[in-house]
Amino acid sequence: MHALIEYAGKQFKVEEGSSIRVPRVQGKVGSKVSIDKILYIDDGKNKTVGAPLVNGVKIDGEITSHGRGRKVVVFKFKRRKGYQNKNTHRQDFTILKVGKLSVVKKKGAAKKPSANASKKTEDKKGSIKKVALKTVPEKTVVKKSPTTKKDKE
Repeated sequence: MHALIEYAGKQFKVEEGSSIRVPRVQGKVGSKVSIDKILYIDDGKNKTVGAPLVNGVKIDGEITSHGRGRKVVVFKFKRRKGYQNKNTHRQDFTILKVGKLSVVKKKGAAKKPSANASKKTEDKKGSIKKVALKTVPEKTVVKKSPTTKKDKE
């Protein structure tokens, strides 16, 4: 079983029990992390593709270690101009151990009627009639008559 997840703006293909290297996560070694942005799941029998995410599924993970990546040298220069600029950078990372896939049951929130929704009322005769709560008056546009040079003089 494997899944495609999105974490910290990047996509990773994970399997149960595998380890992935992600950008630095705030937390201590041994703490739990839950990943709920799942793009694709393949459990052997069913393949589920999200639109854009698969709903009701999350993956639990554990922070195994923190570290720093290799040093990257950024060297800029322009020939014949005497311009040289050298910078270096080391990216922090975290290694996550992927745990089991779990299904989350989400309760559906009750929908509230909006303020612009139409309201049903009954007449004295018993028939149902829809009445709009808010009406916006239409704007009237006044056209100016074109003026010529002779009219101004």
